[in-house]
Amino acid sequence: MAYAELDGNITPDEAAAAELARYAKERPTALVKDARNVLLIGSDSRAGDGNSAYGRDSGTERSDTTILLHLSAGRRSATAVSIPRDLMVDVPACRRPDGSRSAPMFAMFNHSFQTGGSACTIRTVEKLTGVRIDHHVVVDFHGFKKMVDALDGVEVCLKEPIRDKAAKLRLPAGRVTLDGEQALGYVRARKTLGDGSDTDRMDRQQRFLGALVDKAQSNDVLLNPVKLYPVLDAATSSLTTDPALASLRSLYDLVRGLREIPTGQVRFLTVPRESYVYNANRDQLVEPAAEKLFERLRTDAPVSVTGKEPGNPTSSESPDHDAYASPSPAEPTFRGNTAGDHTCT
Repeated sequence: MAYAELDGNITPDEAAAAELARYAKERPTALVKDARNVLLIGSDSRAGDGNSAYGRDSGTERSDTTILLHLSAGRRSATAVSIPRDLMVDVPACRRPDGSRSAPMFAMFNHSFQTGGSACTIRTVEKLTGVRIDHHVVVDFHGFKKMVDALDGVEVCLKEPIRDKAAKLRLPAGRVTLDGEQALGYVRARKTLGDGSDTDRMDRQQRFLGALVDKAQSNDVLLNPVKLYPVLDAATSSLTTDPALASLRSLYDLVRGLREIPTGQVRFLTVPRESYVYNANRDQLVEPAAEKLFERLRTDAPVSVTGKEPGNPTSSESPDHDAYASPSPAEPTFRGNTAGDHTCT
């Protein structure tokens, strides 16, 4: 299968590239050669093929999920950091879809995508973290489902049966292989699975992505172009990326670079945060833990995670300090999990 046969499926985000070039002087500098930071944005748009089944289109597109993926130099490890959509952040002045410009504001994180799309989200993340974003990928519901189906489903471990009418899920406990439609319901459900919190939903997303990584590695998808091309073809059907990544060759080179990363070196965590002091339904960063994490991403330093559930302090821990990072300044440990943590025991 030739690269050219599939490149037409990817939409290059020329508007974002132009907007980011406008603010080039204020963007962070990449500190480590060959390390890469990719912003993965899951869009809740209902405009794409088959997406209208997930609700009415209100005319605005929001980021349903945002993950900062750090790939270390030499591709020794990968760290995926979820950014809560309800996190209160400084959103810079951004270009709206109609060409007008918004004023800077202090708002929920997902307001950045709603206001100014991927460019505004990238600038907000860079302002928040100091991490230079090298590439970005926006995928909608349809693309997510097709990618899972291209892998012939992804196995997860369910501690309890799921009977969720809102997510259209009826699943038994134990090992379950989710198809694309089931996987989408599983990662998007918020109010009727677990404790109903966004924390629980992000943890579920991270564990699913860990299982997806396991599936891709165990089936030799990352090593075999004949297996990898169909997966990329499925994913590109609903992808918007920065122009530098908007070709099958570029995507292939990026993905195949992950093939030798050990499962235990693929880490998932949520940015350290707690309830916003003025609104318990919103989040704010926990400091200094958040800055310690961002510094390690900027400098390509190792990120260690514990087996505790991200973002849920135990009764013996203070939620505003040691709940997210160990007191050791040399090697802080953050709450999270690795790609292998989803397996049934």
